[in-house]
Amino acid sequence: MSTHGQSGGAGGEDGGDHLELKLEVVVIPVADADRSKEFYAGLGWRLDADFSFENGFRVVQFTPPGSPCSVQFGTKITGAPPGSAHGLYLVVPDIDAAHDALTSHGAKVSEVFHSGAPGAQLDPEGASGRVSGPEPDHKSYGSFAAFEDPDGNSWLLQEVTDRLPGRLDPTITSFRSVTDLAAALRRAESAHGEHERRIGKADPDWPDWYAEYMTREQTGQELPS
Repeated sequence: MSTHGQSGGAGGEDGGDHLELKLEVVVIPVADADRSKEFYAGLGWRLDADFSFENGFRVVQFTPPGSPCSVQFGTKITGAPPGSAHGLYLVVPDIDAAHDALTSHGAKVSEVFHSGAPGAQLDPEGASGRVSGPEPDHKSYGSFAAFEDPDGNSWLLQEVTDRLPGRLDPTITSFRSVTDLAAALRRAESAHGEHERRIGKADPDWPDWYAEYMTREQTGQELPS
């Protein structure tokens, strides 16, 4: 669940120099579009499109749950060899839960591991750089699991619980579920109650205050008072 709000100022729309470049789709090369469609549908990914044309061109699009970016495959869609896409990251908040969910949907997922050396998460299964088990204390960005589609295109699950500074867009606020959104609203409600006590009156612009509070909270900015 996502809400998008653009702020003004430097780099914003009000500044006149803002250009949005949203990564929308990644193309993955496959040999058999029907086989791949069955695989990704089996994972529970959302089927967005399946269009075929008289010249043999076909495009199939799926979106992973919660992802703003989709994947496409088909026929006559890329000249890359089938199975040559590697290191496609899927960021998850809980590596163990993601591992179990994908396994239950039929994917052959590796054990959860962490990297023993920089970049070792991209090494093939069985390589010495992959250390069994999650990153100690589940340190953000450090725990992985991997799986492949029928052609050998490889996907890498990465557990991210806290983003590095500067990695969150302050103009975008997103929530993974209705429960997360409701919890954020309750925190904003409590903080707004304190705000009204400080100013000594009811705040008629509370929707704007809530929105500002929730955006700043999620992107790590100083909270409004």
